Amino acid sequence: MASPPAILRANRPDPTHPAPDPCADQSSWALLTRHARCAGSGLDPDQWFPVSAEEGKARQEAAEAIAICHSCLVRARCLALSLRYWDIGQHGVWGGLVATERARLRRLIAADHNGCGGALTQATVVESAR
Repeated sequence: MASPPAILRANRPDPTHPAPDPCADQSSWALLTRHARCAGSGLDPDQWFPVSAEEGKARQEAAEAIAICHSCLVRARCLALSLRYWDIGQHGVWGGLVATERARLRRLIAADHNGCGGALTQATVVESAR
């Protein structure tokens, strides 16, 4: 029997990278909502969502939000959750990074998982957010 067309193979779940389980990260989300500095920042919500797609301009537009992230105790966890749950994490500022920066980081992580990159540790992820 012939293998299914590429389009069908691409839409199948990857058994080597199972879909994230929101219940498994429930404690991470709870910690984030309790301790994230953004929650009580008083910033207009629009300041967390830069309009520009270009990285430099997006960082300028979200400068006040990013500044709050830099002093946040749960910044690394915020960034990790945004990368894990890309359906929501692809928008706005998470962990001090704008969308284009997080997309680049996701590509690095994917390359690392495929054996194409060096060891990508949580320290590397956090350092890239600085």
